[in-house]
Amino acid sequence: MPQPTPARPSRPGRAAPLLAVTADTLVAADFRPRTGRRPPGPYRRLLATPGARAFTIGNLIARLPMGMFSVSAVVMIAGTRGSYALAGAVTATGLAATALVAPWTARLVDRYGQAGVALPATLFAALGSLALLLCVRYGAPAWTLFAAYAATATTPNTGGMARARWAHLLKGDADALHTANSFEQATDELCFMLGPVLAAFLCTALFPEAGTLVGVVLLVTGMLLFTARRSTEPPARPRPTAKAPFRAPGIPSLLVVCLAMGGVFGAMEVVTIAFADAQGHRAAAGAVLALQAAGSCAAGLLYGATKPAGPAEHRLPWCVAAMTALLTLPLLAASLSGSLPLLALTLLAGGMATAPTMVTTMTLVQHRTPEGRLNEGMTLAVTGLLGGIACGSAAGGWTVEHVSPTAAYGIPVTAAATALLLALLPTRRTP
Repeated sequence: MPQPTPARPSRPGRAAPLLAVTADTLVAADFRPRTGRRPPGPYRRLLATPGARAFTIGNLIARLPMGMFSVSAVVMIAGTRGSYALAGAVTATGLAATALVAPWTARLVDRYGQAGVALPATLFAALGSLALLLCVRYGAPAWTLFAAYAATATTPNTGGMARARWAHLLKGDADALHTANSFEQATDELCFMLGPVLAAFLCTALFPEAGTLVGVVLLVTGMLLFTARRSTEPPARPRPTAKAPFRAPGIPSLLVVCLAMGGVFGAMEVVTIAFADAQGHRAAAGAVLALQAAGSCAAGLLYGATKPAGPAEHRLPWCVAAMTALLTLPLLAASLSGSLPLLALTLLAGGMATAPTMVTTMTLVQHRTPEGRLNEGMTLAVTGLLGGIACGSAAGGWTVEHVSPTAAYGIPVTAAATALLLALLPTRRTP
């Protein structure tokens, strides 16, 4: 029988391997601690950045209401006034006001700091939401609803401020910044997936104003936590010497692409609700749309964990092309089968191209925005998306009413194809 080899003497303080003989087999059990550890993944390394977890928690709490307010307003107004037309007009007014006010708020944030501007702007917006709640609750004239909801337009771009902090902390590390942008995009999708569901539950299970009230509390609490973390805040630029982002080379073309992509999101939401309603399952529309956001969230996290190949200028057309191709799947599912479950699966697949496209777009915005005006540049991109969402909602609604919900799925495909053509156009890179 083979004889076991004596174990080497162990180092002081470390246990030697335990040896045992079974029949003609030597068994060695090594209980010593392992020295080699698996290297941390990109997101663990990202959140290990000093101060990152603290401001991320506050920003996440403040960002969740962004997916709650519009749904809460619609349910609250329609439930008490009995008019979806009035509810839609009020929320559309707030969207238009945000598109006008948000860039100016972002400019002030860049000039005077996030804590000095974002917190007062948030408190003013919270008062607007509370005023809307009181006007609805106590039967105030309809015009007061428009005025109150328009006051919420001062809500800062919380996602843009978080991306500005990452750009400040990770300056010079392109791979880490790519991971950060992917993380923030996945967070956006998560909030817009959970926010409407939470708002609808609160408004129906408790009372019509509950969604708005909880949203205000979350927004103010999250912004207080976020702005309290001053160590990670980008430095203010009271007298910026760089030109406005809108005039920077390459930014106008990106804003037009954002406008077309916003048309995809706005049309898809309206058309999907109409299609589910036509199938007799209107209550399931929220879950179907949540699947699209879930696909985008998962794809965003996966995209951030990989190292991008080539510059963002070259990746953007490919991302938009993938989004255009995948958006034909819901059109085919609605046209050929009319099955809502199959449509939900195609929306899950279609959403997987959304986050990579938005991450690449925001990366380009960061590259092309002049130094010291990053929050303003990213807010301009969000404004472009909001304008596209409004146009897409109107086009989708018109097509649903005058043609059919099935045919209306051609609107998101058309908007994505338009974005692809715009992304393929040559960009002027010199002033």
